[in-house]
Formats: sequence, C-alpha cells, structure tokens
Amino acid sequence: MKTLDVEAVQAFVLVADLNSFTRAAEAMDSTQSAISLKIKRLEDGLGRRLIERTPRLVRLSAEGNTFLSAARNLVAAHQSAITSFAVEHRRLTVGISHHIVGAELTGLLKRMNGTDPALVVELRIDASRDVLEAFDAGELDAAIVLRHDAKRRDGDVLFIEEFGWMAAPDFNHEPGQPLRLATQAEPCSVRAMAIGALDAAGVSWTEVFVGGGVATIGAAISAGLAVAALARRVAPAGTVDLGPRLGLPRLPAREVILHSRVSDSRGRGALRALGAAFKATAG
Repeated sequence: MKTLDVEAVQAFVLVADLNSFTRAAEAMDSTQSAISLKIKRLEDGLGRRLIERTPRLVRLSAEGNTFLSAARNLVAAHQSAITSFAVEHRRLTVGISHHIVGAELTGLLKRMNGTDPALVVELRIDASRDVLEAFDAGELDAAIVLRHDAKRRDGDVLFIEEFGWMAAPDFNHEPGQPLRLATQAEPCSVRAMAIGALDAAGVSWTEVFVGGGVATIGAAISAGLAVAALARRVAPAGTVDLGPRLGLPRLPAREVILHSRVSDSRGRGALRALGAAFKATAG
C-alpha cells in the first residue's frame, strides 16, 4: 500500500488553490524549490502527473483535478488529528482595510481555516486609518492596510495595489460636465487620493454618491451612477477602468502592508497563509 507524505499533499492543495508554487512556499514557510520537489515526489509515488507547469501558467492536470478532493480531505483530517488535543482555541484578531477586500474574502478565510481549523478568527473590516489606530492601541493582533503615510515605514509589503477609475461599461459622461464620483466619506485616504489627482489635472468633479464601504460604492458604480477610484482587483465583476477613455489622470499605486505582533507558531502560520492568499489574488 502506498503511503502519502501529508506535507507533499498539503503543498499540492496550496499550489492548486493559489495557482503558484511561490505563494504555496510562502504559506508553508518554505521555498519554491522545496515545494516543487515535494510535489514531484508525490507525483512519482502516485505515478500520475498532477500539475502542468509552463513558464507563465500553473494548472492542474485532469488527474490532478481528480485527486484534489481526496487531497483536501486528507489534509483536513490530518489537521483535525494534530489539533484534537488542543486545550484551548487560539483567537486571532485581524483588521483589514475595506479597500483591499473584495469577493475573494471567502477564499481567504477558507485558506486560513484550512491551515488551522481550531483557530478562532475575529475579523474587522474598516478604513486603513482606523485599522492602524486599533492595531497601535493593542486591539488587533495583525493589520493589513494600504500604505498612505510615507513617514511610517514599518510592516511587511505584501503586494502593490493598482487603482483605476472604475465604472459600468455603459457609464455616460457628458463632455464639459463635472465627472460624477462615488466616494467614501471623509477622511478616506483613497477619496483624498482621487480628488487630489483630479484637482491636479484640472478635471472638474461632483460627488453624487457617498458610500459606507467599498461594497456600497461597488453597487453604485455597477448601477451606472458614477465613477469611483477603486483597486482593480476588488472592483465588482463587469466594471471597467474608464480612465483612458475619459482622459482621467493615472492614479498612484499603493503598497499593501501587513503589521503583526503575533509571535506564536499557530498565529504566524495562519498569517502566512492569509498573506499568500492575498498575494495570489493580486496576480
């Protein structure tokens, strides 16, 4: 009877979920070459090609897709077994800027849970400024925010977030009329960034919708009410960047930063998995 290396199976599941050997290595606190070797040995042991590799693409083979469900079950059972004697649940309180959370939140939480099913995650979604204040006050174990203040250089860069002037494809802007904007209420840093760019370029604008979170702004632009400065990665499906078509100024990119005071291995492992999953959504 064949015996499977559970770590190799876990590496396979991570590569499948994150579409990247690099991101899987980050989630497992390993290296890309080590992950490749584990999966190669797993494939040799099974006598099956599980992953098709090209210079620009990582995807499962037909046999890899067949194996994936069973692989998930094995990893989940293994995680359940090693945490069965846990005396107490570990609570991890994480704050995330609402500007960097989109439809991928379900996948992010699934990845954290897959790393440690016994982990209790308390998630707070708010403006970057408020998340950082809560972190500095000791209310959060970790914070994932946009870097807007060049004076503050602590934290680890996860990826670079690209912004665009997102709107419905059929959004109608009358030449000579102020640009119709959907924004967050002040003092939102992304709002300030967008308005500053428009003012510097001499583009007139008018605020027609003020949202209570990125989801509400997304609904407004999907309905054709306005244009909004949003990260392209989290903009609603079906919206497009109308900046080039409307001659709008290019918006600056922003670093997404992880701040953490977590020192225990369980918490650090969950944050590694979360960071790797975020990076995978950024491409």
